[in-house]
Amino acid sequence: MYGHVFRTTLLCLLALALTACAQRQAPAPVTRVYQGPSIHDFEANSLVGDVYHVAPGDTLYSIAFRANLDVRTLASYNNLDEPYTIFPGQELRLRTKSVQSVSSATSPKPRQDVASVENKEYVEKKRKQKVTRVEPEVAEKPAPVVQPQVPKRPVERFPESNALAWQWPTTNQVIRDFSTAAAGNKGLDFGGTKGTPVYAAAAGKVVYSGNALKGYGNLIILKHNDDYITAYAHNDRLLIKEQQWVSAGDKIAEMGNTDADRVKLHFEIRFRGKSVNPRHYLPRGSQ
Repeated sequence: MYGHVFRTTLLCLLALALTACAQRQAPAPVTRVYQGPSIHDFEANSLVGDVYHVAPGDTLYSIAFRANLDVRTLASYNNLDEPYTIFPGQELRLRTKSVQSVSSATSPKPRQDVASVENKEYVEKKRKQKVTRVEPEVAEKPAPVVQPQVPKRPVERFPESNALAWQWPTTNQVIRDFSTAAAGNKGLDFGGTKGTPVYAAAAGKVVYSGNALKGYGNLIILKHNDDYITAYAHNDRLLIKEQQWVSAGDKIAEMGNTDADRVKLHFEIRFRGKSVNPRHYLPRGSQ
């Protein structure tokens, strides 16, 4: 009798279990695991300031995305090398630094780019063009005063682009050529020994003579006209001063190894701020 009751109870429980399983059709809910912010959590071009302070969870890629910058450009603004390590609270610059005048030898030396010196000259020229003088009205004009004739000193002027006569800045051999790669050489490197003469590649005006630009050592920048400048880096001695005019072939420096791993001359030609291959301008057959 007890065995019959036990079997009947077991069958009832089994039927109830099967009925419950048949009624459940929806899968069990899955909880989404949040793994931190990604590029999908940010809005492009949403950072418009000059600087940004790194927040927890930020990466250089997410900051560059929001600032509408290439990550390599953002890294260069802040002197960061791969793998672009940053930390919360760090201040990152989102724009290039403004050009500052070169201070005295005892003052901190600003970091600039070679093209920024040319930009400063261009802005100063435009500023002077906008200045107009308003002469006060006078009732009567005084009698003109006759001034003695004084010979006028000729005014130095920049030559036109097609009037530039280029020449090689040194007679030594090229040891590293120009490259269009992103991290390639933006000019020509010449080998040599300490004290080897460095010559002006064309006539122009000295717009920079110093060592405040990181990576260039003792540097000279000549402006040849509104389109072209040349740069001469890693010199041992600088023989000319800012605002001085030079002719093509004038000795302007002596070769050295300042801010370089060996004695050499790094030479650049820039057209409207962009590095170009000097071989396209210098006389052929000399190197």
